[in-house]
Amino acid sequence: MSDVIDADGRIRSWHANPSKPRYVPPAGAIDAHCHVFGPAADFPFSAKAKYLPQDAGPEALFALRERLGFARNVIVQASCHGTDNRATLHGIAISNGSCRGVAVVDPAIADEELDALHAGGIRGVRFNFLKRLVDDAPKDRFLDVAHRIQRLGWHTVVYFEADILEELRPFLAAIPTAIVIDHMGRPDVRQGPDGADMKAFRALLDSRDDIWTKVTCPDRLDAAGPPYADFVRSVRPLVEAYPDRVLWGTDWPHPNMETVLPDDGLIVDVIPEIAGTEALRQKLLVDNPMRLYWPEEG
Repeated sequence: MSDVIDADGRIRSWHANPSKPRYVPPAGAIDAHCHVFGPAADFPFSAKAKYLPQDAGPEALFALRERLGFARNVIVQASCHGTDNRATLHGIAISNGSCRGVAVVDPAIADEELDALHAGGIRGVRFNFLKRLVDDAPKDRFLDVAHRIQRLGWHTVVYFEADILEELRPFLAAIPTAIVIDHMGRPDVRQGPDGADMKAFRALLDSRDDIWTKVTCPDRLDAAGPPYADFVRSVRPLVEAYPDRVLWGTDWPHPNMETVLPDDGLIVDVIPEIAGTEALRQKLLVDNPMRLYWPEEG
């Protein structure tokens, strides 16, 4: 049996002993894209889950955060938990104010339930268009949710792959809130910064000044592995061109990465390669996520 799959068939997709990064993040740095899994005994996985990970609760996340040198987290609801956001809310609740979250909701959710999520630290809603992870992505119902969260000051997070960007343009244009694109819409970074995928994505960013993106997941997007040269070559110009609209995160515990367990220390060491100045790194890791997730702190 693989050492990343337990007797119950549950997958571990994160490094058990990540290296200590050489790069030291600035004070107050935020990991703005991570997840928690379970613990399943308290927060069962969705019956529709496409993968069943081993428990990766908030205590493990906070230990990793300390090792990597970060101060806060944004916990994004993972697809394996469906629209049951209790695991995410639990992580926020025990974080002593150092976490905020992004939820996944049933389009039929009541306004009172949205209010409760807001009180629990949720500041955005995520729409997932990856067919390998979700069975249904109803654009019309998603747009209804996007309109209903405006009063809360939330933003909309959209996850898709590069091959459906053109199809999604009318949907994205109709979203009334600020938008955050997960992982840059998963471009083929082998194409470089002037490749078709990155050009199309930059055109999307240019279409509205309230579209943000997460310059994340070198471990997913660069098959060559560390030091993730293709990722750096493709993403660095994006950070330089849109310095006020980029976010960064570990993606811990790296859903569906069980064949190669990413070393989070090496992922952190990519940060100074894609954000080449202290000013850019301050925006990427502190100023931008604070504006989006802790606006009340000014």
